Amino acid sequence: MIGAEPAPSPMPIRWYGPADPNDPTYRHFDRIVNLTLHAALFAAINSGLWVIQGIRHPWDHLNRLTLAWALLLVIHGSVVLLLRPRPDSPSAS
Repeated sequence: MIGAEPAPSPMPIRWYGPADPNDPTYRHFDRIVNLTLHAALFAAINSGLWVIQGIRHPWDHLNRLTLAWALLLVIHGSVVLLLRPRPDSPSAS
């Protein structure tokens, strides 16, 4: 449509304000960033190992390595979800 503005692209996640390690929201954000980096490293390294295995000879322990790392990634994700800050409960006044 002519003259229509394009939809805004989603903004990257940013932390606005001073970095306070005592703030539960900041700590949760830090855990999410760490989980994202963990997942990216898992995807990059693991897919690279599978490609190398396909080009060269089979590596018998790659299945176990992949499953163990995926299990650690799931545990990491569970910890992030379990430690997320809860919304403040309404005060009984």
